[in-house]
Amino acid sequence: MSEQTKSPEQEVELNEEFEQMQADVDAAVEAAEQVEGEELSPEAEIALLYSELEAAKQTINDQKDSVVRAAADVENMRRRAAQDVEKAHKFALEKFANELLPVIDNLERAIEFSDKENEQLKPVLEGIEMTVKSFNDAVSKFGVEIVNPQGEQFNPEFHQAMSIQPSNDVAANTVLAVMQKGYTLNGRLLRPAMVMVSKEAE
Repeated sequence: MSEQTKSPEQEVELNEEFEQMQADVDAAVEAAEQVEGEELSPEAEIALLYSELEAAKQTINDQKDSVVRAAADVENMRRRAAQDVEKAHKFALEKFANELLPVIDNLERAIEFSDKENEQLKPVLEGIEMTVKSFNDAVSKFGVEIVNPQGEQFNPEFHQAMSIQPSNDVAANTVLAVMQKGYTLNGRLLRPAMVMVSKEAE
């Protein structure tokens, strides 16, 4: 946005100030015309000049305030525009990333539920594992991070409790199992991790 671009409110305000300045000038000219040709005492002339000086100072101060306000408005607009652009850059891939998450889930499920003892499937599983790793590396370059809180403290901002299990082995509110990994995009939650949480055994 150009610094010369003004909102309608700013234009109205500047027009009003210009009209006020014009009115002050007209009043000064009228006063000068009234006293033109009249003999003024030195004291009266000094008083007239002093009042004109004060009026000029007031006009200058008003203009300074207007300039400062206009500069502040422009800076605020520039800052808001920069923030909007930054957010657009950081989160433009949000919908696209959400579409990729089920693909990663399905590849991981294929590995999890496959027969790992079957020698004929091992090359296929290695290929799928390499694909999952490549997928995760690719999306991480664009700010997508995995939320896999196994053994961590339950955090409702990033985790969704699917079940609660009594346990004597870990502290209460500890993630016992992760049913589905979560993901974030530049710190913003894309999908919470679905987890099983511990509670104190009765």
